Amino acid sequence: MVIWLIGLSGSGKTTLGSEMARQLRARHPNTVLLDGDTLRRVFSFDQGADPYSVAGRRLNAERIAALCEMLDRQGIHVVCCILSIFADMRRDNRTRFSRYFEIFMDAPMAALRRRDVKGLYAAADTGRIPNVVGVHIPFEQPSGSDMVIDSSGDTPDIPALAAQALARAGLDASA
Repeated sequence: MVIWLIGLSGSGKTTLGSEMARQLRARHPNTVLLDGDTLRRVFSFDQGADPYSVAGRRLNAERIAALCEMLDRQGIHVVCCILSIFADMRRDNRTRFSRYFEIFMDAPMAALRRRDVKGLYAAADTGRIPNVVGVHIPFEQPSGSDMVIDSSGDTPDIPALAAQALARAGLDASA
């Protein structure tokens, strides 16, 4: 199964995904956590501005989906945290993987700018970083996600939220 956490930078994808993978691993050791930022470094695809262009983001997303597919075919559960700006790829995921569960981490830009843990939005606003999704590149909110989590407020109880998401995905980690 592939669990696909999507949303803008700072929405909580990696925080929730890491906890989901930790809980899932306790019952299913064949679980892998994939994070878009980490995979950019693994693929050596994080240098300069071009990898962050729409075309560069597409290539990176295709690599990540191909990796998810390879792991899924081997019976490995995948928790993947990715911006996922391409609606056609999300639609294809529903048939590409053995099982697919999509979680949209929904937070308005104002909340993300306040949070701005990486300083990404501030750097985009001053022109130091180009091609930032949500600032320079539009982010169309997905429709049809299996679960939508409002991540605009204070930090929720992440372990409880992860357990709830896994249960909704049909992978109750507590059983």
